[in-house]
Amino acid sequence: MSQTNVQFSVASHVMAALGAHYGEPVRSTELAGSVNAEPSFVRRVVSKLAKAGLVTTTRGKNGACMLARPPERITLLEIYRASEAPPAFAVHSYPVQEGCRISRNIKGCMDDVLRDAQDGFEQRLARRTLADVVAMVGQDG
Repeated sequence: MSQTNVQFSVASHVMAALGAHYGEPVRSTELAGSVNAEPSFVRRVVSKLAKAGLVTTTRGKNGACMLARPPERITLLEIYRASEAPPAFAVHSYPVQEGCRISRNIKGCMDDVLRDAQDGFEQRLARRTLADVVAMVGQDG
């Protein structure tokens, strides 16, 4: 059974929280409380976002972080790539059963299909901004 990867969703959560407080420094403990995750995990996520230039950070006792630019100028694709999440789709790694025509050929076929799906996924993320997400989470549907 494969394990669910939450890096992109946690990075998006952190960025939405920062976007909701755009222009204000937010401490990592506050972000960890919002995500309801260990502060050390959230700090690692923030570090990736800072490395990608999406977040600025200050260290020390009063350390905090904030968005490096306005939410409408940050795409979900940038957050996805910064999170270093694995591709959304992958071909299984089970060994090929040489006596089976399907087993011998499915991985090559699915590589093309899944690469196309990943490209479509990333194109959709590129069309959405952090401002879109901040607006959606600000609604109490």
